[in-house]
Amino acid sequence: MTETTSNPAEGMEGQGQGQAAELERLVAAAQNAMTDRMLERLVGTTNNGLELLDRLNDEETLDAFHTIITGITDLHRIGALDTAFEMVRLIHGARAAMTDNMVERMFAFIEHIMNSLATEEIAALAHETKGALEDSLDECAASGRASGGMFTIMSMMNKPEAVETMKFLLNFGCKLRERASTLQQVSDENP
Repeated sequence: MTETTSNPAEGMEGQGQGQAAELERLVAAAQNAMTDRMLERLVGTTNNGLELLDRLNDEETLDAFHTIITGITDLHRIGALDTAFEMVRLIHGARAAMTDNMVERMFAFIEHIMNSLATEEIAALAHETKGALEDSLDECAASGRASGGMFTIMSMMNKPEAVETMKFLLNFGCKLRERASTLQQVSDENP
């Protein structure tokens, strides 16, 4: 038969001593198993963790961290986080699928577009267009809100400037259509 202890506290004490001895053996085994390199890495990781915690003590950093967490939570709640990850996957897939030849042609195309738009003529056109728009806005603001209806428009059409402007716009539209159809024919002939 086994002996039972009459005092339950002695049993608990014995059990506590057994657990303490087991914990002591575990710590000793960990100390024996650790190499200098492992210890250096552990100290470095602990140091970086403490540095991160120290930075979180800064009020602005903590506020920024909370803003990021709130933003990510909001994105997750509305499903935008999934969309963002899908976009990243799409970009990665496109990048992985591109060949060197495709990248080279893409940059040649971008260079061609930039060279076509970076001319003195385009700059002058943009400057004159901007000036005309600003002048038109100033005149419209100075004349105030238009009143009247169809009769006001018909009286404006009696002015030679209005007729010339309408004629210019019609000619511009016709020439634009002609050039577009010519470009379409050329592209159809040379696929």
